[in-house]
Amino acid sequence: MTFCTIFPRSRINPRSRTIAFVATLTDQRPDPDLLLAKVNQQELKARRGKLRIYFGSSAGVGKTYAMLIAARKLVSEGRAVLVGVVETHGRAETAVLIEGLEVMPLKAVAYRGKALTEFDLDAALARRPQLILIDELAHSNVSGMRHPKRWQDVDELLAAGIDVFSTVNVQHLESLNDVVGGITNVRVWETIPDKVFDAADEVVLVDIPADELLARLKAGKVYVAQQAEHAAHNFFRKGNLMALRELALRRTADRVEGDVQAYRVDQSIESVWKTATALLTCVGPDAAAERVVRAAARLAGQLNTEWHAVYVETPNLQRLSPLKREKILANLNLAQELGATTAVIAHADIAESIIAYARKNNLSKLVIGRDPVRRLWPWQRSSGQKLAMLAPDIDLIEIGRAESRTRQSGREGAQLPALLDVESDDRRKARRLRYLWAAFACVSVTVISMPLAAHFDRSNIVAIFILTVVLVGVRLGRGPAALAAVLSVCGFDFFFVPPRLSFAVSDVQYLLTFCIMLAVGLIAGQLTAGLRFQARVASHREERAGSLYEIARDLSGAVEIEQVVKISDESIQRTFRASAALLLPDAGGMLIATAAKPNATQADVGLAVEIGTAQWAFDRGQPAGFGTDTLPGSDVLYIPLRAPTQARGVLAVKAHNRRMLRIPEQRQLLDTFAALIAIALERVHYVGVAQDALLQMESERLRNSLLAALSHDLRTPLTVLVGLAESLARTQPELSSAQKETAQTIQDEARRMSRLVSNLLDMARIESGEVTLNLQWQPLEEVVGAALEAARAMLQRHKVVVQIPRDLPLLKFDAVLIERVLVNLLENVSKYTPPASTVTVSAQVIADHLSVSVADNGPGLPAGREEAVFQKFTRGERESATPGVGLGLAICRAIIESHQGKITAAQRPGGGAIFTFTLPLGFPPRIADG
Repeated sequence: MTFCTIFPRSRINPRSRTIAFVATLTDQRPDPDLLLAKVNQQELKARRGKLRIYFGSSAGVGKTYAMLIAARKLVSEGRAVLVGVVETHGRAETAVLIEGLEVMPLKAVAYRGKALTEFDLDAALARRPQLILIDELAHSNVSGMRHPKRWQDVDELLAAGIDVFSTVNVQHLESLNDVVGGITNVRVWETIPDKVFDAADEVVLVDIPADELLARLKAGKVYVAQQAEHAAHNFFRKGNLMALRELALRRTADRVEGDVQAYRVDQSIESVWKTATALLTCVGPDAAAERVVRAAARLAGQLNTEWHAVYVETPNLQRLSPLKREKILANLNLAQELGATTAVIAHADIAESIIAYARKNNLSKLVIGRDPVRRLWPWQRSSGQKLAMLAPDIDLIEIGRAESRTRQSGREGAQLPALLDVESDDRRKARRLRYLWAAFACVSVTVISMPLAAHFDRSNIVAIFILTVVLVGVRLGRGPAALAAVLSVCGFDFFFVPPRLSFAVSDVQYLLTFCIMLAVGLIAGQLTAGLRFQARVASHREERAGSLYEIARDLSGAVEIEQVVKISDESIQRTFRASAALLLPDAGGMLIATAAKPNATQADVGLAVEIGTAQWAFDRGQPAGFGTDTLPGSDVLYIPLRAPTQARGVLAVKAHNRRMLRIPEQRQLLDTFAALIAIALERVHYVGVAQDALLQMESERLRNSLLAALSHDLRTPLTVLVGLAESLARTQPELSSAQKETAQTIQDEARRMSRLVSNLLDMARIESGEVTLNLQWQPLEEVVGAALEAARAMLQRHKVVVQIPRDLPLLKFDAVLIERVLVNLLENVSKYTPPASTVTVSAQVIADHLSVSVADNGPGLPAGREEAVFQKFTRGERESATPGVGLGLAICRAIIESHQGKITAAQRPGGGAIFTFTLPLGFPPRIADG
């Protein structure tokens, strides 16, 4: 048996995927808000009790045994320990460990006529022990207790400052419940949320090999003999146990990884701990970036680990052409599609930001592309050398470059013609005009300075020219500032340095002045232009953040589709200077254009959309149109509105300036808009669903009340009518044959009406929750016999065949209700099959449940109505003389589902219909010999 203790983990899931975001790396000073939140969290945690969970792969690994050993050790150390509830399951070695410990009496609870015992939460809170043992954390409490789940009782104990030891198996974790069910074919209904497991202060893994667990099962150390034999053929198969063990180990490893990351954050540890093989790859404007992304994805797949992809945007890279920037965005999207966590980081130094990101996320391996061989200067270091110098503890993997240049891909080649309009004539004119303004500024300063030369020294004139260069850099940018620096030097030399009106220099010292003046002018111009550019970038980011805030705020208050459409159109028009249209699916999944106001025409929508292209984007969940791989020649971009549950429509956008949609930041912002719109549409949809459900619930409640009232009022006169009909047949003198037939008809019809009223009343009681199950362990054969006896009169003209094995196990069910199910199914057969038909009642054990079938060789079910026949007031034949109101099968489904089973109807091979329902087997009590 192996014990592994795992301590508190971070509340942040280390494997969460993140859509591309923009982050700015600053200095490493602690954030005051984070420090305050940390202090508050520590204070809250200090007031709560500590939870330790003993975690195992399945029953029998020794969780309760390990918990009791730890409790006895604490008792020997003077700790006050109270046993709240411990399930020994008949294991003698476990029961021995309870001896000597203080055991709190369980609370007796009356449930459906039976006396059950549950954990007494109020008594535990009144005792306030230092430590309490609560076995089986996923246990469901009896109806009527304060909390429906035991883990909620534990949470209240923790809030009161009481430490708790508990146990849980891997199949009881909510996130793994379906995975375990797919492996073992056994669905566990008692689960705990993963947040309870993650929030535990300690987790102790109790692990033993599958062969050893099977040996314990055979030795009777897991279940008693009868239960052990049944478990060995179902849940406790060796393959199941090995798979569950792997799941438990992996879930524990995930938690350990979170513990390590949380400890590094708490202790401000910057160095990378190579406890995991997570990868970090760098995406840049180089042509080999896509090759690096694909290589990193393959390597991550081979190592079976997570990986990150980041793009560091420096001021120089922010001036890349739109084509290169779009290529970077495409590579980031490719990395995300391949499973990477992507990020865009704004920083002046690429190597420093990459290392900081790797240390923050504990990424031990860097995957980069190899730099080109040629360099501008001999002392210039490659990217790999810079990273190796900054982080010698991080592994570096370089991806080789292709030997020859490949021809441009079709996608890029298709985009080049569309990019010819990126810089319009107006932009080129504006750029030329800035240079003209720079030259004009230099000429103006020269003219103004000429009369000042007689009164001021030449050094002051130089300062005026340098000031001009700085102002040009601030107002006009880097290129005009460089031109102003050169023109200023030339102007100063020509007009102010003797001999004047000549570029000749009489004093060699002026050459140094020219060089310094040119250098200062260029540097000052570059710095001011850079600051101007960064300020503009910051302003754009602020605008984007403000736009996101506005649309999120407006959409959060929308409660109708028209409001969502109106807000979307206005926000996109304001932010992107573009026309937009929302196309929403109808009931058949076909898209239709939606306007902000009802009864609008296509012209009112404001954008001519291609429904075929939009439908393609909606069906496949991929963007289409402008700037994509699909129909890139279109002027409209179609973005599917993907909500958490399903696609909610398509957003069509046509920008007045096509360049707006090619800027990576703008495209990311538009995608974020689409995500917000999709979530808003889904929320509005579910608001409508909730309103419809509420209306339907009220209608059902009213109908059930009416049915119950009518049934109660009709039951008494019908009973009297049946009694009078029976009395009439026995009156003296004896009735004639015609009179007897009339009396019998009155009696039969009264009984039929009584059954209909009983069905109405039972349906109302079941739906109102008034029916309580009297669950008892009992054989199925007795209930089948009672049902056949009750339906004898209905089946007197049918042949009945019973095929029930003699070795069926005991089942836990309500005999009266299951008999009612069988009677209703047999009555259904008698109604819809001709006389002399064969009715077969059979049962068999399948996996962890018992399957019971009622089949006939009649005409079968109406095609396509196998599921509809179980709805209320639905009959097999819409218009027929067959009596009934269509409630019998609906009652059957309600009863079976209350027993945690299922009921289905199908066409029988060879003709006829077959109705099948299942009941869970469970573990019946052992019957003592003698």
